Amino acid sequence: MPNTTTLTEAIEALIPIFQAREPALDALGSFPYDNVRELVALGYTKLMLPEAYGGQSLSAYELVKYQTLLAKGDGATAIAVGWHMGTLLGLRHNKAWPKETYDFLLGEVAQGALVNLVMSERGSGSPTRGATMKTTARKVHGGYVLNGHKSFATLSPMLDYMITGVNLDGVDSFFLVPCKADGVEVLPVWDSVALRGSASHDIVLREVFVPESYLVQQAQIARSVTRSPGGLLHIPACYLGIAEAARDYAVTFAKTYSPASLGKPISETLAVQQRIGEIELLLRQTRYLLHGVAREFDAGTVKLEDLLAAKSTAVNNAIAITDKALRICGSHGLTADSPLHRYYLNVRAGLHNPPADDEILRLLAQAVLA
Repeated sequence: MPNTTTLTEAIEALIPIFQAREPALDALGSFPYDNVRELVALGYTKLMLPEAYGGQSLSAYELVKYQTLLAKGDGATAIAVGWHMGTLLGLRHNKAWPKETYDFLLGEVAQGALVNLVMSERGSGSPTRGATMKTTARKVHGGYVLNGHKSFATLSPMLDYMITGVNLDGVDSFFLVPCKADGVEVLPVWDSVALRGSASHDIVLREVFVPESYLVQQAQIARSVTRSPGGLLHIPACYLGIAEAARDYAVTFAKTYSPASLGKPISETLAVQQRIGEIELLLRQTRYLLHGVAREFDAGTVKLEDLLAAKSTAVNNAIAITDKALRICGSHGLTADSPLHRYYLNVRAGLHNPPADDEILRLLAQAVLA
C-alpha cells in the first residue's frame, strides 16, 4: 500500500484519466466502474480501516485532501467512494456493533469489499428530519427477515454490503445486509442530471434473511445520520474538488482565449481578473475551514456545529465558484465539449445531501440559543 506521499502522487496521476472519462458519465445508467476498480486496486478503499484490520487508520484531514483530489477528476467517483470511506470513518468510532460482525465486515473491506449507508426511502422524507423507516424486520429462527424499498443508494452497482435503517417492532434499528443476498434487487431508476454517474439507484429488499448478528445497532436514526462524521467531511470535500476543477478550467480558458475584438487573452482584462480573484477567495475560505474542521475532528475537539458549517459553506461556495467560472467562459461553458455545465449542476447536488441548509441553520441557531 502506498505511503502518504506516493498515494498523493498516484491520485494526482488519476485526475486527468478520470477527467477524460467524466463526459461518459452524463449518460443514463452510467457508473465509473473503471475508476472505482482502480481505487480498489490502489488500496485506497481500505485505508480508512484500523491498522489491525489491514488499513492505515487514515485521518479525517487526509480523507478530505484525497477526496478533494478525486473530485477534481470526477465528482461522481468521489461522492460514491466517499460514502464508502465516510461509512468506515463512522464505524471506527462506533462501539455498539457486535464484535463478530464488526470484524467480519472490516475483513471483507480489507479484501476489496465496498459498503455504504443506505437509509432514505421514497416518499418518507429525509432521515435527518425524523422520517420513520418503512423498511421492516421481523424476527425468525436464527435471524431476521427484511422487507422494504430504499432510495439514493449511491455506489449501488458495486456495493457488496449496505448498512440500512429498519423499523423493528417500532424501534429504529441498523442492519448489515449483503447486497448479493437472495431478495436484494437494485432498481436502476437514478435519473438525476447532477452527479448522474454516482448511480444512486433504489434497492428493494424482499424477504431478505440476515443472521441475528447482523442487527448491529439500535439507535435514533435521525440523530445518527445528522451527526454522521464521515458524511459531514467527505461530502464538502467532493464539492470543493469539483469547484477547483471548475476554477482550473476557467483559468485555462481565460489565458488561452483571445477574441479578435480584444487582441489579447481575456485573462488580461480587469473584469476577468476580478472574477478569478473572487473564485480564489472562496476556494481559500472553503479549504481552510474544511481542513481546520478535519484537523479538529482528528484531535477529538471538533463541535458538531463546525462540521455543519463546513458542509454548508463548501457547498454554497462551490455553487458560487462554478457560476463565476461559467461567467468567465461565457457561452463556451455551456457547449457539449465543456465540462463546466456538468460542474455547475453537480455541485448543486450538495444542497440535497443531508443535512440540508435549513436544517443546518436550525441546528446552529439552537446551539446558540441553548
